[in-house]
Amino acid sequence: MQLKDALAIPKPNILADIDARAVKFKFIDLFAGIGGIRIPFDELGGQCVFSSEWDRFAQDTYEKNFGHRPAGDIMKVPASRIEPHDLLFAGFPCQAFSLAGLRQGFYDTRGTMFFEIQRILAHHKPKMFLLENVKQLKSHDGGRTLKTIRSILNGEAAVSVPDDVPMTPEARKSLSVRLNYNVAFEVLRAPDFGVPQNRERVYIVGFNKDYFGELNLDEFFNDLKGREDSTSFADALEPTIKVDPRYTLSDKLWQGLVNRMARHVANGNGFGHKVSKPADAYCNTITSRYYKDGREILIDQSSRGTNPRRLTPRECARIQGFPEWFDLTAASDTQLYRQFGNSVSVPVIRSVANAMIEVLTTHQANQETEARAFG
Repeated sequence: MQLKDALAIPKPNILADIDARAVKFKFIDLFAGIGGIRIPFDELGGQCVFSSEWDRFAQDTYEKNFGHRPAGDIMKVPASRIEPHDLLFAGFPCQAFSLAGLRQGFYDTRGTMFFEIQRILAHHKPKMFLLENVKQLKSHDGGRTLKTIRSILNGEAAVSVPDDVPMTPEARKSLSVRLNYNVAFEVLRAPDFGVPQNRERVYIVGFNKDYFGELNLDEFFNDLKGREDSTSFADALEPTIKVDPRYTLSDKLWQGLVNRMARHVANGNGFGHKVSKPADAYCNTITSRYYKDGREILIDQSSRGTNPRRLTPRECARIQGFPEWFDLTAASDTQLYRQFGNSVSVPVIRSVANAMIEVLTTHQANQETEARAFG
């Protein structure tokens, strides 16, 4: 699906207070950010029964678009307070641990967030999960970190965490419960799905063996639909003449970036600003620091004889594949830059979501066929 088509997808029905017969599956949205992961699952007829996000500004944007405010710190929410669900998804913070060295990294509270997911999986045992993380997770600690995560999720590894590592009592208790999921993971590039941004993330999917039985997921990511051969950065951009002049860099800021680049070049490294042109296929990765000076993605305005400009928040939404209906009015530009820098590329999630729900509906159809045959 090309970006223009993805941006034009209408807002789905938010299945909150409707006849239960219209709900195809229920999901929870952890470390939800502004809800980028949930959009495709809403489109597929899912109902969100719980969400959590600690950042209050992201909560504002989420509430504006989905009609309910996420709970705050997930560490303060007992699993029993979360409604049963079919699918869990989470863009969880990067972890720093391995079976060989669980102690390292856990003294940073972010190091225990995976186990907040684990305790909810252990309690509810949903049919499926989808986790998203930075590309570096795949290679962290020589690959042992991701291997550990996968071993925990598929039940191969019993986990013991030192007593002095900060962790909620419920999470620690849940470590004794072995999970039982078919698990697959892959690094996916956003440009391969029509997104004009060089963004790579690792995606981990799981299917409960107690429900699905043994699944061969070797080709799960290779068979994803929605891949594209090309991208167009111009499709994400407003006509320059319509962009508010406040997004153009001041002479002082622009000269500072030029001088900084010269120093980097003199020192033999490649760090510095990047000026992109509308004719480019895609731009650099947008990050949560974009609000500071925009140097990762600046738009060329030399044809107008002016300094480069930042992306507008709406353009940031577009290079993450957020549809045009997504409302940006609940937060300032600074917060929106942070939010989209921390978010997911929606078209990538859409392809993964379609594949996951196809597995679910195929399995349900097979169960119904067997039930009729033996009924």
